[in-house]
Amino acid sequence: MLKHRNDAACPGKGFYTYEAFISAAKSFGGFGTTGDTDTRKREIAAFLAQTSHETTGGWATAPDGPYAWGYCFVQEQGNPGDYCVANQQWPCAAGKKYYGRGPIQISYNYNYGPAGRAINYDLLNNPDAVATDATISFKTALWFWMTPQSPKPSCHDVITGQWTPSSADTAAGRVPGYGVITNIINGGIECGKGSNAQVEDRIGFYKRYCDIMGIGYGNNLDCYNQSPFA
Repeated sequence: MLKHRNDAACPGKGFYTYEAFISAAKSFGGFGTTGDTDTRKREIAAFLAQTSHETTGGWATAPDGPYAWGYCFVQEQGNPGDYCVANQQWPCAAGKKYYGRGPIQISYNYNYGPAGRAINYDLLNNPDAVATDATISFKTALWFWMTPQSPKPSCHDVITGQWTPSSADTAAGRVPGYGVITNIINGGIECGKGSNAQVEDRIGFYKRYCDIMGIGYGNNLDCYNQSPFA
């Protein structure tokens, strides 16, 4: 499924392994085990799609298509900043940077802190572990996926059909489906702005994985007309 993750052109080659993914998933019992067989497969497809977009090395004319190049990168590309903001509960450690790392590209001290607490590892003082230990890396992505952060539901609850939109959600166009997951992850930048390449890329990966597993996509795949969560 992740056809080119170990390609020589990918900086993350050799990092993301099936064994690390399964090991991490064992810490999140509901992941890929909720609902009927199609629902379980759809959750895995959605997770792989969103994380593939975050770590893609694909381009329009890439061999095997742009959606065969997920899991190419481990760390945010370019020259990222420290992603440190004032937070009394999750203070930044001296000299540490909290830029995007791992499958979901977890960012900011206020995400590294609670993710570390949830997986019993001090990520505030050791953020680089997300880019050096593949199991920890997958655990941070699964923590983000499984954990609601009010007013946002969890990605897990959305894709498994356990989320019921509030009246505010309905008024904002946030309806059950894959599109809301994009809104949860990066709605402030990608949602409510009409058609755009980022959302199209997330959908492209999702359709590819659903096709491989022989399942339907469900409804409401985009967030073009959804307002971001507050």
